[in-house]
Amino acid sequence: MRILSIETSCDETAISVVEATGTFPTATYVVLGNSLFSQVDIHREYGGVFPAVAKREHAKTLTPMLERALTEAKLLQKETTALSEETRSELSTILYREPGLGEALTTFLEQHTIPTIDLIAVTSGPGLEPALWVGLNFAKALAYAWNIPLVPTNHMEGHVLSSIFTETGLPAIQFPALALLISGGHTELVLMRDWALYEKIGETRDDAVGEAFDKVARMLGLPYPGGPEIGRRAQSAREKNLPRLITLPRPMIDSGNYEFSFSGLKTAVRYAIEGKDLSQDDVASVAREFEDSVTEVLLTKTRNAIDTYGVNTIIVGGGVSANTHIRKTFTEYFHNECPHVAVFFPPRHLSTDNSVMIALAGHARMQDARRYDALADLKADGNLSLA
Repeated sequence: MRILSIETSCDETAISVVEATGTFPTATYVVLGNSLFSQVDIHREYGGVFPAVAKREHAKTLTPMLERALTEAKLLQKETTALSEETRSELSTILYREPGLGEALTTFLEQHTIPTIDLIAVTSGPGLEPALWVGLNFAKALAYAWNIPLVPTNHMEGHVLSSIFTETGLPAIQFPALALLISGGHTELVLMRDWALYEKIGETRDDAVGEAFDKVARMLGLPYPGGPEIGRRAQSAREKNLPRLITLPRPMIDSGNYEFSFSGLKTAVRYAIEGKDLSQDDVASVAREFEDSVTEVLLTKTRNAIDTYGVNTIIVGGGVSANTHIRKTFTEYFHNECPHVAVFFPPRHLSTDNSVMIALAGHARMQDARRYDALADLKADGNLSLA
């Protein structure tokens, strides 16, 4: 089975072609084509993702990304194909919200034969709704034009699956498992009793951890995106063994539940540095203390949940899972203190938003696939929950 997957939940436009052999979760996978356009440089001047700009850029880049992925997969053949007026009209209706995208896709369809794709998978949520709608409508248009079934996927389930994805497939993990999903929009602990059986046991009450990284970086005069910048400065402080400049709280670390809160931590940083002329070493020291605080909270909550639920597997996913200190701390701790618990982190290139993870989620949910005439009620949901 060949899956065309589309991801536009935030500021990455990504399309992949993945070949799945067998049934989920024992299938093997081969990535035939993978294209991604990051909008990071565009949003840098705003200090964060600007939804209207994200939507505009997705509309501009989806068709080129489609062409690139199909070309890499060797599935694209040029041939002039006249579309009927009925087809043109329907495509225009589907994509009426996306200026320019309908024209670009129509031109593409008229210049190429239908590729051998069996399933289209697309992110329907969670994420920025304006961005989600562009990808969803694009997927609907392809499902109509090519007469291929479409399956909506949950972005967070994609992160779960990409965190355990290997070059060939998914390992036979032991349940119950615990997923710690940490990104710019999410911080949550999700209990998995089996594949696709999720129970959210804790989440942030305010800022997501990735959002806190970005906001603290801005306070320190560091560029967007803040996560990698904080990580680099914190590592520098450790290598230089810099003295501690400030002491930050570990929010809700002893709350007795699995809830998180990072808004107060961000405020504590602001109060601690307000009015101070920070040297580069001072910035590095603050970055280290902030990163240490976040890591300690994440680790403690995860460790406590292991004891409560008898967890055998930990899956850490989302953009913040790329953080070197979090990876190192978790890996070393569980290796030394809980050797019976397997810990999974995604390959770094799959830690941020990508479309390979959407192909995996689509394959897992292929029983929910529908033809175009049954997609009328399919909507983007910025707050779509995994559990």
